[in-house]
Amino acid sequence: MVSKTAIDDFLGRESLALAGVSRSGKKFGNAVLKDLSGKGYEVLPIHPEAAEIGGVRCYRSLADLPVEVGGMVLVVPPLQTERLVREAGEVGIGSVWMQPGAESEAAIRFCEEQGIDVIHGECIMMFAQPKGIHKAHRWLRGVLGKLPADDS
Repeated sequence: MVSKTAIDDFLGRESLALAGVSRSGKKFGNAVLKDLSGKGYEVLPIHPEAAEIGGVRCYRSLADLPVEVGGMVLVVPPLQTERLVREAGEVGIGSVWMQPGAESEAAIRFCEEQGIDVIHGECIMMFAQPKGIHKAHRWLRGVLGKLPADDS
């Protein structure tokens, strides 16, 4: 299980790459983009084909990012996650959040072997100043004792 400390550390980063936004605007990655941007994060979407989505500039790859980012959020299928964590390692991104459904054992193992901090099995929207359904979901998990615990 991921620790609360690891989650807090990830959320303390000001700039994040995000893979998983769609041109249709209807994927969960688009909701993550809107939510995190609205909370003051600098979010840099990665999209191999789109230069812009919803008025936000996109970058073809992590290597194309104009600034160093503190971490990467993945909202893509597991095979894409596996490719992207390798790319993250190549460009020096040291922290990755794999949304539920994006994770794979191979990607998690790669991150651990390469010293990349990895969060998986948790929804970033439940922890980054949650609102609405995400706040209710976090509350319920807390009542049930299923939230990540402190490292101590």
